Amino acid sequence: MVFGQVVIGPPGSGKTTYCNGMSQFLKLIGRKVAVINLDPANDSLPYECAINIEDLIKLSDVMTEHSLGPNGGLVYCMDYLEKNIDWLQSKLEPLLKDHYLLFDFPGQGADSKVDAHLCSDPAKYISALILSLSTMLHLELPHINVLSKIDLIESYGKLSFNLDFYTDVQDLSYLQHHLDQDPRSAKFRKLTKELCDVIEDFSIVNFTTLDIQDKESVGNLVKLIDKSNGYIFAGIDASAVEFSKIAVRQVDWDYYRAAAVQEKYMKDDEDFNNDD
Repeated sequence: MVFGQVVIGPPGSGKTTYCNGMSQFLKLIGRKVAVINLDPANDSLPYECAINIEDLIKLSDVMTEHSLGPNGGLVYCMDYLEKNIDWLQSKLEPLLKDHYLLFDFPGQGADSKVDAHLCSDPAKYISALILSLSTMLHLELPHINVLSKIDLIESYGKLSFNLDFYTDVQDLSYLQHHLDQDPRSAKFRKLTKELCDVIEDFSIVNFTTLDIQDKESVGNLVKLIDKSNGYIFAGIDASAVEFSKIAVRQVDWDYYRAAAVQEKYMKDDEDFNNDD
């Protein structure tokens, strides 16, 4: 069985940095990793990729030949890849037997990794929730939403609530007061409330955190991913009962998702008040 990760997120969320750091970590723990770059705008790769879409089509060539901008050129490249999917399949075939695959995707349209600092802006945080929910519903695959660059979470301002409010996506009505302070958000109050209701009605979005430079942080994320995509069952010859025991086993690293991360990366504030 083939295992891996499809890494998606908005531009600048750190997808390529993630693939680089994650591939290094996985190799350190003994996995045979292949990184597949499917972002034609990614012309400066920090990792060695097994498959590169630039061998099929180059964004710069498309933009020049068809007089397209970056976004239009990217859409053209993705359409071209879809029409030539046999090229990708043939490249993947030798890797499927014994490699763990990391797919580095373009930054437009989908959202799985988001910058942690978006939590400091209620409107952007809600936008990230909507994008995450939309992606989960469209992909219908095991899915983990990651607040990347958690080490920079307070670089754009202090959070209004403890970190677990944002990772666990708690009562979003508490954000309304903060949204009303922004004239740009106040006039969309009704729309914002409806969007929050949709998020809470589905109740499937939450986040884990990541500092790609921190081995412990990467290791905790790998544990979560392995349970999500089934890698923890790979090579296990056991009964259905034993599989069930593994699946429901308490995750002793779950606490790390919020409280320990807040203690490590966020400044202590005696005036910090969840009821603000």
